[in-house]
Amino acid sequence: MIGILCALDREIELLLKETERPAVHRQLCGYDYVLGRLRGVDVVLCRCGVGKVNAAVCAQTMILTWPVRLIINSGVAGALREPLEIGDICVATDLVQYDVDTSAVGDPVGFVSTVNQTYFRCAEWAVDGILRAAQSIDGVRAYSARIASGDQFIDDQARKDRIVRLFDASACEMEGGAIAQVCFINGVDCAVIRAISDTTSGKHEMEYREFMPMAAATSARVVLKFLENL
Repeated sequence: MIGILCALDREIELLLKETERPAVHRQLCGYDYVLGRLRGVDVVLCRCGVGKVNAAVCAQTMILTWPVRLIINSGVAGALREPLEIGDICVATDLVQYDVDTSAVGDPVGFVSTVNQTYFRCAEWAVDGILRAAQSIDGVRAYSARIASGDQFIDDQARKDRIVRLFDASACEMEGGAIAQVCFINGVDCAVIRAISDTTSGKHEMEYREFMPMAAATSARVVLKFLENL
């Protein structure tokens, strides 16, 4: 079974629409979970809401409740640097939480002391499969890169530049790093797919509002293609 987490309705709506025979709909800890089959694969899907705590709660609940071997986090992100442009797919090689900072006591910025990790790697087999799936869709450009997560919508170029300087990341969003940490401590494979909804040089909020629906649908299409290829 594969778990799929999305933060927003727009990010999950296509996946729910394509789910065959959604047999179980359970509410746990206030979140709705839908079980069914997508492209012949058993899945459990959840709209977790925005932010790292929401994402972590839902990821941990999935792992404790169902036999998931992989959790996919699908959605949108902002580009931190070129060549990522609106509509491109960024598949995370690994993730960092840029807003974790205990540097005052000597730790590197982003270091999660409970697990002694700064970067949380995604499953290579899933990264490779998702890249192949994305690259097989006409009009989609896909890249693998580090993604940075934090509980902020980053709309300031100076803050974006700082994340790039500290972590060498290419995109930023608000859930993936927490999901990757939960998967790490549970020994479950993780994959994070992000379609770019706003660029490094544009009006971030305006671009996000205009392009988010398209980007969310692109990310969902990549998930469907990946499952179809399994």
